[in-house]
Amino acid sequence: MRQTARIIAAAALLTVIAGCGASRPTRYYTLERPPVAETAPENPYPVSLLVGRLRSTRLLEDDRIVYSVSPVEMGVYNSHRWAEPPPEMIETMLVERLRSTGQYKSVQPLSGAGRGGYVLRGRLLTLKEIDSPSGIVGRFAIELELFQVKTGMIVWTQTYEHDEPVEKKTVNDVVEALQKNVETGLGQLTTGLGQYFASQSTK
Repeated sequence: MRQTARIIAAAALLTVIAGCGASRPTRYYTLERPPVAETAPENPYPVSLLVGRLRSTRLLEDDRIVYSVSPVEMGVYNSHRWAEPPPEMIETMLVERLRSTGQYKSVQPLSGAGRGGYVLRGRLLTLKEIDSPSGIVGRFAIELELFQVKTGMIVWTQTYEHDEPVEKKTVNDVVEALQKNVETGLGQLTTGLGQYFASQSTK
């Protein structure tokens, strides 16, 4: 009887220990695509624009949210992940933003069956949390370039980089700061691209 009681007690203890060491549930985050009404094109530029896949680092192509504690040290949250890899998420938002301007004859992902005279391509440089003694920020950096198919030349480039302050210290607050940062950045980039085509139409 004593031996049986000891076995039961040991099994119960192991169950408690295993429960204490259980992994945290994984939480998934996404950058919302704010509803933007597409402008009816009255006099759009005669441009069929293709948006290529955004290149990035291997770390950013993963779905784990990245943080940095120094200029040379980065880490990832294993239990806090993006719902889809950041380059794909930003590319979709960029296509939707360009379409909403109503400035172009068409805007399609390069992976589709469409053809275009210009290819907008680029590189996602960073999308991460940065921790420092002065506070936490959400950094977003991206560079875009416009390739003209006819001439085989790059005719426009623009880079955006900004650190958005994080009000609190949770991952959810970091994502909200990155959301604001991405919206601002894509807005500036699409405006810059529109200004390029506007300058070409006056020549």
